[in-house]
Amino acid sequence: MTFINSNIKFNRNELSGAFGDIGTDLPLILGMLMVSDLNIANVIIFYGVLQVITAVIYGIPMPVQPLKAVAMIVITQKISSDVIFGGGFAIGLIMLFLVLTGLLNWLNNIIPKTVVRGIQLGLGLQLCLLSLKEYIPADSTNGFILAGISFIIAIILVGNRQFPPAMFILGLGIVYTFIFRFDLIENITFGLPDFSIPEFNQKSLLTGLVVLAVPQIPLSLGNSVFASKQLVNDLFPEKKITASKIGLTYSLMNICSAFIGSIPVCHGSGGIAGHYTFGGRTGGSTFIYGIFFILTGIFFSADQAALLHIFPKPVLGVILLFEGVALMILVKDIITDKKMLFIALLVALCANGLAYGYFIGMLLGTILYYLPNKYFLKHYGKQ
Repeated sequence: MTFINSNIKFNRNELSGAFGDIGTDLPLILGMLMVSDLNIANVIIFYGVLQVITAVIYGIPMPVQPLKAVAMIVITQKISSDVIFGGGFAIGLIMLFLVLTGLLNWLNNIIPKTVVRGIQLGLGLQLCLLSLKEYIPADSTNGFILAGISFIIAIILVGNRQFPPAMFILGLGIVYTFIFRFDLIENITFGLPDFSIPEFNQKSLLTGLVVLAVPQIPLSLGNSVFASKQLVNDLFPEKKITASKIGLTYSLMNICSAFIGSIPVCHGSGGIAGHYTFGGRTGGSTFIYGIFFILTGIFFSADQAALLHIFPKPVLGVILLFEGVALMILVKDIITDKKMLFIALLVALCANGLAYGYFIGMLLGTILYYLPNKYFLKHYGKQ
């Protein structure tokens, strides 16, 4: 079924693809909700609204995701909501400045494709390690069995347009929850959302800038803008989506989120890969995903624990694993060029092993790219 235009379709593949990014999103969102004084209804419902708006604007599975660096800092340091809003507002203003001054397009033009591939490789590796270390082992033996069955389903059905895999994997997860975690189902509390007007001031804006925006912006430039644009070019070359357009929607989402009382968000190549891997080809997948969050916020906003256990972690881990692998294999188009592969691997290692690794990797990789080839030929031989 087509809605609005051919860029938004509703079918089983779009339904399957809708949940291709949930393994990344849901745990980070709930993690922030559990350690802060954020209003759960504001966060969940507005997050869904942004998914729907983005679906209409782009007409492809362009995701809205929680900012990963921000989320990890909030979760580990228990940042208050006013600083979260201040940080999101600062992030939005910085990105808007880069768009309006043309600096974003300039950076996009000088940062080579091999550096972007390195960013995607590094992010894919991070997602795979997170899946294997934390998600899949979450429920011990039962979790491993559940993950194993889910993995087999994914291997058999990935790419299958008639029987897209995510519906079967998530369905299996829900059945698992009813059988093994029925005590959680019994205690689910339904309730209408209780909205609140957020507050932040100059102090929270400055604190958010230093604590949240500075660590996040390099990652956002590399993954949310440049890597997303490259992946859109790979998968949807006819769309001709620019870095400026991605940066503009990124900035406006964060400025609006700060005043609505929601979390800082971004686009991301991992989300595109996840939605696409599990069947999404139009904005229909993110539209459906948005409706899921809107309904969840309306009916489950009184019970954070229930939200956390809607889908078992081992199931989310398998989806996360395939999302990561889909990102990592994009490096295949430079794998025969020794210099390009060297730079991509170096960027990926920096991203995974260093503080501010995405920024350092992006900077170092770009410098190495513009050095004469003789520096590489001397060590690796003629290509």
